[in-house]
Amino acid sequence: MKESPDLDSILRREAIEAAIKYYEFKHKETTVFSPGDRIGYAGRVFDEKEIAALIDASLDFWLTAGRYADKFEKDFAKFLGTKYCSLTNSGSSANLLAFMALTSPKLGVRRIRKGDEVITVAAAFPTTVAPIIQYGAVPVFLDITLTGYNMDFSMLESALSDKTKAVMLTHTLGNPFDIQKVRDFCDKHDLWLVEDNCDALGSKYLYNGEWKYTGTIGHIGTSSFYPPHHITMGEGGAVYTDDPQLKRLVESFRDWGRDCWCPSGRDNTCSQRFDQQFGELPRGYDHKYVYSHFGYNLKATEMQAAIGCAQLEKLPEFIRARRRNWLFLRKGLDDLTSQFVLPEPAENSEPSWFGFLLTVKKNAGFTRDEIVADFEKNGIQTRPLFAGNIIKHPCFDEMRENRSGYRVVGELSNTETITNCSFWFGVYPGMTREMLDFIISLTKQFAAGR
Repeated sequence: MKESPDLDSILRREAIEAAIKYYEFKHKETTVFSPGDRIGYAGRVFDEKEIAALIDASLDFWLTAGRYADKFEKDFAKFLGTKYCSLTNSGSSANLLAFMALTSPKLGVRRIRKGDEVITVAAAFPTTVAPIIQYGAVPVFLDITLTGYNMDFSMLESALSDKTKAVMLTHTLGNPFDIQKVRDFCDKHDLWLVEDNCDALGSKYLYNGEWKYTGTIGHIGTSSFYPPHHITMGEGGAVYTDDPQLKRLVESFRDWGRDCWCPSGRDNTCSQRFDQQFGELPRGYDHKYVYSHFGYNLKATEMQAAIGCAQLEKLPEFIRARRRNWLFLRKGLDDLTSQFVLPEPAENSEPSWFGFLLTVKKNAGFTRDEIVADFEKNGIQTRPLFAGNIIKHPCFDEMRENRSGYRVVGELSNTETITNCSFWFGVYPGMTREMLDFIISLTKQFAAGR
């Protein structure tokens, strides 16, 4: 016998209230920072709202994407100002889907084929580059500039060849690359632009006289919701675009490669489920099981999306906190320019910073490894600038030996500098003023002692 709606609401409310009580007992932050306490480079920031949403979604026991996923996609697209958002299980999957969408035969002469080239930087996160190589296209690596840590655009035209089909770039640690210059270059040469926005959610750039969020200026943008990022679902990501065809292609590759575009749990949205002809299949073959691409299953779950909906409400304050913390560190370390290259925001931008990056100068009197060891000993978590020079990693061993599978344009001197001399630490919203003061004080003490 089916329970009454009133009883369902009562039991649901009691379950949620019990979970909130557990949150207050187990997770609510009450500690005060003391020097030597661990300061993470990033971390999840949440309260009872995420707990309530998670329990509410789990009680439905609709385990794949459902009402919360639908709400998140709509609300996230509205926040960014894009027409479409497709939720995925990670930011790396988002990058894979963004790239693979551009390989679809449905794009005709503009599709990326095996052997075609994609311009990017060697100072990249691995999963920005991996889809290019895994598909059989050729990454073309350029150097970066110091202080901004984005592509050196003086070499952009030199990187162009008759095989170039796209540019795929990350906004480094939240600092936007020169999107105006890159988008103009792509439009001039009929190239795709993919913005890896995983470290830059909430960053803004003045494009054609209008302030726009990064990730929305290229043809496709991507986000990650892994715990260190600007908002989290635990795991999760998103692909967004204004192009309805690209949206369909992204979701085809995400959803097993299927041709059908019905949402999960729904049938015959097109009213032609058994009336069409595809490939060499018999006419009328069930459209739900027609596959137009060699795809994957990269969907997010309803529970992830529920957490994301609660996090999205906090995003504007998270962005303000990241900017505030970065500026406080930048001012506090401003007198150390003789020993460090200090980061600078890109021109015409308002970054939503992912971290604070320092590059140790050659004449500093100490090395990157020495100051990192001191930071870690004192509880400050650090990170290199991700892969540094991606070409030098073991995954490139065979390609380096064979001298094939990628191209390098110009010198990678600044990429080498950040590989050997750069590190970064956190600016995330969970950091307190006491933590920031401690980082500034420790950095100055270390620098003065050398």
